[in-house]
Amino acid sequence: MKVPKAIKRLCPYCKKHTEHKVTQAKKKTPGSAHPLSQFAKPRTGFGKGVGNLGKYGSKPPINKFKMTGKKTTKKTDLRYQCNECKKTHSQSKGIRTKKVELV
Repeated sequence: MKVPKAIKRLCPYCKKHTEHKVTQAKKKTPGSAHPLSQFAKPRTGFGKGVGNLGKYGSKPPINKFKMTGKKTTKKTDLRYQCNECKKTHSQSKGIRTKKVELV
């Protein structure tokens, strides 16, 4: 996927459309992003799910994690730096691509 090095988009800090410099950051894994949050993977165990996990008889335990199979691509993590206020913000949703090229 080819992405331009500079894009004109809305800056949430200036609250107006300005020129932004585009850079690519390394995408953090869900476990390392917030490892101490309530349902983080290190705290709950990988694929454990939410609920009483079958201890109290209301529903059966999750025996195996439902999302099986490895994805072949990572989601893009693009950061945009405003040329006026120099503040950086990231995109809300990444797109799955094998390769990102800044042109």
